[in-house]
Amino acid sequence: MQSKPALETILSHRSIRKFTDQPISEETFERLIDAARRASSSNNLQCVTIIRVKDPAIRQMLRQASGMEYVTECAEFLVFCIDFHKHRQLDPDAQLDWTEVSLIGAVDTGIMAQNVLLAAESLGLGGVYIGALRNGIETAAKALNLPKFCVPLVGMCLGYPAQNPDLKPRLPRPLMCHENGYQPLDESLLADYNAEIAAYYRARTGESQQWQDAIRHTLDHAVRPHILPFFQQQGLLKR
Repeated sequence: MQSKPALETILSHRSIRKFTDQPISEETFERLIDAARRASSSNNLQCVTIIRVKDPAIRQMLRQASGMEYVTECAEFLVFCIDFHKHRQLDPDAQLDWTEVSLIGAVDTGIMAQNVLLAAESLGLGGVYIGALRNGIETAAKALNLPKFCVPLVGMCLGYPAQNPDLKPRLPRPLMCHENGYQPLDESLLADYNAEIAAYYRARTGESQQWQDAIRHTLDHAVRPHILPFFQQQGLLKR
């Protein structure tokens, strides 16, 4: 099984939202899960569970929960869950409702999911994260029959790409990598970046969009206020 070098894979990442009908072989899928299993884990807690969703009816429920059509159009759809249910089974005295516990779970889940996506891309697959699954997080949890202390954090579509999008511009190095301490925002570098990303969006959608537009679109209103009550319902994030 041939794979691209790690750095080449990372630097060529694009989100893929259109897929061919070609299935992912079971051998390839097993390698992706092996990549997940080798992900770093805080204190070896291994507090992540992956749900591989093959049932079309469940996929449809998750499509409705997220509002993302590609959930039902990709070869594989995975849901990465913070999972402390098994830990409570093994240790009934585990104090799982501390905020730090959920932070550990979220960090470990992100690390594992990125391992899977990078491994997939190195093997010629494409994918896209479905954070919008949290729009209907309770619906998703019910569809997947998740127990207490288990939360569906992010979905992932995987398949063979049927598109070849341009690389999306990222912030220049000095705006995201500071030396010896936090540095003030460099307005001239930000202006250059805004011009670059505006050109990208004009080519992609026909409309100019600066970085601040994405910030306002996401953060200028209540951001999924149902998330905290759901975590608490699951026995997490209470103190």
